[in-house]
Amino acid sequence: MVMSTSSPGDAGSSTSGTPESGQDELFTVAKSASADPAISRPRRKIPEPAVLERHGPARIIALCNQKGGVGKTTSTINLGAALAEVGRRVLLVDFDPQGALSVGLGVQPHQLDRTAYNVLMERSVGVEDVLLKTSVAGMDLLPSNIDLSAAEVQLVGEVAREQTLARALAPVRDDYDYILIDCQPSLGLLTVNALTAAHGVLIPLECEFFSLRGVALLIDTIEKVRERLNPELKLDGILATMYDGRTLHGREVFARVVEAFGDTVYDTVIARTVRFPETTVAGEPITTWAPTSNGANAYRALAREVISRS
Repeated sequence: MVMSTSSPGDAGSSTSGTPESGQDELFTVAKSASADPAISRPRRKIPEPAVLERHGPARIIALCNQKGGVGKTTSTINLGAALAEVGRRVLLVDFDPQGALSVGLGVQPHQLDRTAYNVLMERSVGVEDVLLKTSVAGMDLLPSNIDLSAAEVQLVGEVAREQTLARALAPVRDDYDYILIDCQPSLGLLTVNALTAAHGVLIPLECEFFSLRGVALLIDTIEKVRERLNPELKLDGILATMYDGRTLHGREVFARVVEAFGDTVYDTVIARTVRFPETTVAGEPITTWAPTSNGANAYRALAREVISRS
């Protein structure tokens, strides 16, 4: 779940990736729109984050998209680090059996004795028993590994199975300002657990046509969870990721997303850059690996937007 090469303002040759006519009713952007919408779009004035006198209770945000490879894990790590940088206490929850979030923070999941699986399935194990400190001050990790895939099967027979994660996180909410849940790329029981525990959903959306097609299904799932399980749940925002303003296709997709979802789309746009794969290898956020890079500054801007919408 990494991103690579270039930024919104880069010059380059344009290529059209527009789908065939009638392939999707949402995709109807005029080809003549050559201006980069990520740059020309009006920006909202975001105040600097206030200094907190106390911490908690945490706002829980699920980073969710049923399509893989759209930047969920990258965004969870770097948004968390950017929030911690402005004095927020943050817990990152790796809720994907692949353990990519844990790996991205330098943890080897297969070497762990206890993970999120144990928190979900063993009453004697609490979040505080499994927490790991990260290299970022104020940011902790609830790690995961392949064991978590068994939880999806085992939870089927449990009473109030959709609320299992919410119950597990309740004792530590007062210790944090934000809890960010990195969901697996599916809409299964683990993802429903994350949505039931969350107050808001942040959807990382790759600026590519096939990513756009799946958003309607995800929003429908969010609405069902709100109606049946979690009345507090709302869509916090859609984050455009892997944006390449050099291509006509990228500009068209971004313009269509803004047209369809308006102010729900964050002003911050995460461009493609080689820095993100480097941070995965380094096992640390871009805010510490390349603190002056465009990617680091983009996630700092996103953190300000997230705080302003909380």
